[in-house]
Amino acid sequence: MHHTARISGRLGRSGAALTAGTLLLTGCSSLGGGSTAEENLHERLPDSVKSAGVLKIASDLNYAPVEFKGQDGQATGLDPELAEALGRQLKVKIQIMDTDFDKLIPDLQAKQYDAVMSALTDNRQRRDGTDDAGKQVNPGVDFVDYFMAGTSILVAKGNPKSIKSLDDLCGQTIAVQRGTTQADIAQRQTGACDKGRKALVVKLTETDAEALAMVAGGKAAADMNDYPVAAYTVQRGVAGAQYEMPGQQLQPSPYGIAVTKENTELRDTLAKAMNRIIRSGEYDKILEKWNLKDGAAQNAVVNGG
Repeated sequence: MHHTARISGRLGRSGAALTAGTLLLTGCSSLGGGSTAEENLHERLPDSVKSAGVLKIASDLNYAPVEFKGQDGQATGLDPELAEALGRQLKVKIQIMDTDFDKLIPDLQAKQYDAVMSALTDNRQRRDGTDDAGKQVNPGVDFVDYFMAGTSILVAKGNPKSIKSLDDLCGQTIAVQRGTTQADIAQRQTGACDKGRKALVVKLTETDAEALAMVAGGKAAADMNDYPVAAYTVQRGVAGAQYEMPGQQLQPSPYGIAVTKENTELRDTLAKAMNRIIRSGEYDKILEKWNLKDGAAQNAVVNGG
């Protein structure tokens, strides 16, 4: 995300996402490509997961269509369905734990759950555990990359401020969700706008719904979001408000399942399981259901962002 992406990460017209999907083939390493159907992935899981029979996965269920709560209050969307498919491969139950986005990595490192699957962009800063200045602030995480997405600008229907690019945001007030890749992009853009002496004001919100409400109410000129989510928002609207996406996708990057650095056993097993799902065709069916085929990966990659 959705987040620092979420690719960001949420398709119908995205050539950028389709092309970017091939980037997953050139990451640091892919695992499981040669594993046999007979290999028992359940036995490769960490003992704590095997003994519990449950894989606990945290997700911020506020990012349709990647992850959100259905009418029955249960987790649904791309990530929850892929998580359930992983559970079937690993022969464990999946427990989705609804968690605020900015708490996902800290609580993972505090071992409150086993993994994070929440449109979470795999980037060097998250892998290294550094802040914007490059200072180490946490141990970092490892990723199993499984989907590609980029960032889109969202404006009110009719685009009253004629915004088409990042530079068009200069002199405006925008709203973005705190802790996301989009917040990072906005922060970098403030420096570019300052050089041009047209200040960009960035309002950080706790949820993307709050940012969209500011755009709808005229309190912000634009929001930024993962392309799949932006496309879903344009198609369906939010609380009666209508939006549009000007311009092209920005900075396509992979979504990754995050695990702690020391949990290489779970990381590598998840990569093998995801590759089985991709090869079986179940992956494509899930993406097609949510109109996200353009972000498909050809294989799972460890730390490929």
